[in-house]
Amino acid sequence: MAPSAPFYYITDRCVACGTCTRVCREGCISGGAPPFIIRQAYCTRCGLCAEKCPMKAIVRREE
Repeated sequence: MAPSAPFYYITDRCVACGTCTRVCREGCISGGAPPFIIRQAYCTRCGLCAEKCPMKAIVRREE
């Protein structure tokens, strides 16, 4: 069985600043009350959201 791809998720450090929604090329991050949500089915795992998050609230996890 091949290993699954890493994925990103948003922790409770999210303050809903909206930076991630602006930089996400796929538009797969949903706003609202913190923490925001990443729709994994559309995420390409580029990591740009995690890189740009000022609160470091988006982390990479290996499945």
